[in-house]
Amino acid sequence: MTTTLLPPRYVMDRPAETAPPPEPVDFSAYCQDLFGALSRSDQRRWGEVYVQGLLDVPGRKTPARITEEVLGRRAVQQIQQFVNQSPWPCRPVRERLAHRISRALQAEAWCFDEVVFAKNGDRSVGVARQYAPSLERTVNCQLALSTSLAGRYGGVPVSWQLLLPQRWDRDEALRTQAHVPPDERAKPRWRYVLEAIDEMLEEWYLEPLPVLVDWRCDGDVTPLLHGLEARGLAYLVEVAPTVAVTLPRPCAGSAPGRGTLSELARHAVQHRQRMPIAWQDRVTSRMRQSQVLSMPALLLAEARLGTAAGRPLPERPPQRPRHLVADWPYGRPAPRTYWLTNLPARRIADVLPLAQLRALCGNSLARLQQDFGLGDFEGRSFRGWHHHVTLASVALGYDTLRRPRTIPPGSAG
Repeated sequence: MTTTLLPPRYVMDRPAETAPPPEPVDFSAYCQDLFGALSRSDQRRWGEVYVQGLLDVPGRKTPARITEEVLGRRAVQQIQQFVNQSPWPCRPVRERLAHRISRALQAEAWCFDEVVFAKNGDRSVGVARQYAPSLERTVNCQLALSTSLAGRYGGVPVSWQLLLPQRWDRDEALRTQAHVPPDERAKPRWRYVLEAIDEMLEEWYLEPLPVLVDWRCDGDVTPLLHGLEARGLAYLVEVAPTVAVTLPRPCAGSAPGRGTLSELARHAVQHRQRMPIAWQDRVTSRMRQSQVLSMPALLLAEARLGTAAGRPLPERPPQRPRHLVADWPYGRPAPRTYWLTNLPARRIADVLPLAQLRALCGNSLARLQQDFGLGDFEGRSFRGWHHHVTLASVALGYDTLRRPRTIPPGSAG
């Protein structure tokens, strides 16, 4: 599995604090809360068994090993039926998990990450030989998008989407075998992001938070930015230095030119627009120093796009100006990272510690793979895949709630 990666304080000059230990979380009560929306008692019972197995079984989490460990006997057929065929809905479970995690982690951002499930064969839902942007190569795999709530204590994915390749739109036999719903079709990645956001805003009623996403390998970023701006959301989108932008006028009366973000960054440096900052790395806990530069950025591909995921785009420019922010460490000939953001200029120094939340989410996704069996699902169905990744998130959520929490320095208050 591979993953790519409001704002905290950015001046951090005191050692890390340890928060008071969380109150004990009763596992059965936790499962009853999350699975309470399921109509049948046997579904709620098997949900608890499966999550207990993901938490406790060492190594590969197979149906046989889970039932042997948790029940003391093999019940492979029953648990496979629960995961693969049983029609229980994922969304109410994800919604309850999201609200619980948001409170516990004091969520500061929504992080979107690509997750790659390497596969053999071509029958599992969504599998194809396809390009994985986070790996920068073509592999036989399933591609998914995770949506994590990230805060001072870490991150937990609370929603999942399976990115169907074009091949799965054309092959009705494959779709039938994997029980893919008729309305599930291949679509641009930005639509998956906006649909996940709409679900959290309009169905789950979560508090809107800044959106963090890596868009370096996804081509045109314009539809994504328009969609986020149409929803009034703050964002921090990592992009490639080759994104085309309008360059400032070289002199009074001249027309603006065309160039790239890297050229825009060099222009900013010539005008001494770099600002030194210090912050503590949320992953390594080490103090770091760098320089950031910021200046307004207008994309060349600003043509009107019609609608974004069914929502009309604004007739007027967004209320919050869009900026290029680049992390340009001392001694480097060029910036290390480029972001497009609509955070207010007075909070540009918040960008680096805010971006660190994506690294925390990446660590959580790695733990899902290593410790909670994210990639161990053996079924092929669309429904089964969504059931498994949801249950893996439930397991990680419980483990996150019961662990002692470390507050990064300067982030309290």
